Amino acid sequence: MALMKELPNLEQPREKAVHFGIDSLSSRELLALLIRTGINGSSSLDTADRLLQAAGGLKGIPYMTLQEMMQVKGISKVKALEISACFEIARRCAREEVFDEDVISRPEALIKWLRLTIGHHLQEEMIAVFLDNAHHVLGTETLFKGTGDASLVSARDIFRTALQYGAAAVMLAHNHPSGNVQPSQEDLLLTQEIIEAGNLMKIKVLDHLIISQNSYISFRKEGWMFD
Repeated sequence: MALMKELPNLEQPREKAVHFGIDSLSSRELLALLIRTGINGSSSLDTADRLLQAAGGLKGIPYMTLQEMMQVKGISKVKALEISACFEIARRCAREEVFDEDVISRPEALIKWLRLTIGHHLQEEMIAVFLDNAHHVLGTETLFKGTGDASLVSARDIFRTALQYGAAAVMLAHNHPSGNVQPSQEDLLLTQEIIEAGNLMKIKVLDHLIISQNSYISFRKEGWMFD
């Protein structure tokens, strides 16, 4: 394994980024740039390879705990924190993008944020998204984590929070850890119950999204939203 200093300058991640732009780097090179130094005869690129292998690819790194990262040879607590911070910044950037969009006509930013936030979770999590009249996001609220038991979702709590935000409409979103985004019968029944409660409160339920890491489905687009 070649040490970083043994590589030609323009093959070293830092120099390559300076000369050709940060987007010229591969995933392993980006990680090596964060990791900075190798250990015991192996380079930061080698450490990046070990981290990618442990995570099952770049997409798995945001969901690793600090302890899991630190089990990778060459990843100290400080390096694990710095890598986690980079992915957390990406999540927060994605969330800020959501607030600038009409999430009904242009849902891409919301889908991106939801995938980063809950798409890879191993337990179900449901989120309510509160909207103004222009379908811009006012705020979000987690309704439950860890179980798909619909009894844990309270329409009363959803619309109480909607009133606190002054929301004109609500969207629902939850993940399916299996990766299969087709709704269950319970998903359909719960959605209908919340729609009916929203009608009583004069707050429209505009959509329910089911999210996985690589896919999603929209109840509105599928014609499953019944007033």
